[in-house]
Amino acid sequence: MSGSNSSRPGAPAVQPPGALDEPLGLTVHSLPTPQEAIGGEAQRTVRGRWKMLAVLLVCAAPVIASYFTYYVVRPEGRRNYGELIDPQRPLPALPTVALDGTAGQLPALKGQWLLISVAGGACDATCEKHLYLQRQLREGLGKDKDRLDWVWLVPDDAPVKPELRPAIQQATVLRVDAARLAQWLVPGPGRALRDHLYVVDPLGNWMMRFPAVNLDAQVDTASAAKIKRDLERLMRASASWDQVGRP
Repeated sequence: MSGSNSSRPGAPAVQPPGALDEPLGLTVHSLPTPQEAIGGEAQRTVRGRWKMLAVLLVCAAPVIASYFTYYVVRPEGRRNYGELIDPQRPLPALPTVALDGTAGQLPALKGQWLLISVAGGACDATCEKHLYLQRQLREGLGKDKDRLDWVWLVPDDAPVKPELRPAIQQATVLRVDAARLAQWLVPGPGRALRDHLYVVDPLGNWMMRFPAVNLDAQVDTASAAKIKRDLERLMRASASWDQVGRP
């Protein structure tokens, strides 16, 4: 209609003058400086290390708890028959030779509780009673017996009597150097290495030495019962983290 100010349908909107001449607005983010980049990487590294430490602590917590329970939290009137070794002594890198001639290293025994005796290969009557005591103590642990190995360390080259071999089929028998063995295991005052039984934990640490048992006539049943009680306590204290067999 003549004189009307209304726009035709579909006609483009009229832009204000100069609107198309304005520059587009852009947001510019600055790059981090080398110092800032290095600092960020260092923070991530620190956080990663803390996370790794936390995981290790979670894994080690059962071991720490069991040792704390055994060594520190002791009910009134409870006494260990065996002497606790402080500081504990780890298995040394001591070469071993099995009865079949197989060579190895003593630390290969890690992963199991070890009940150790020391005696020459000739193994007199006292030695035989010690081996018998070890076997009976292990059998007395019942369902936990497979968590403990009984070990006979032979610090000489004397041959083992053929008639003794059937009785020690379940034992770990290893020849070792006497001088180097004496640098690791230590007897009680006035005693020899062969007089004691020694306990090594699954982590490979010598941690207990039992008093000498009177084996002159027959096995001292009272002492054997006390040794068995200590071994049972160790099995219970480590039940949450120690499993049958070596990892």
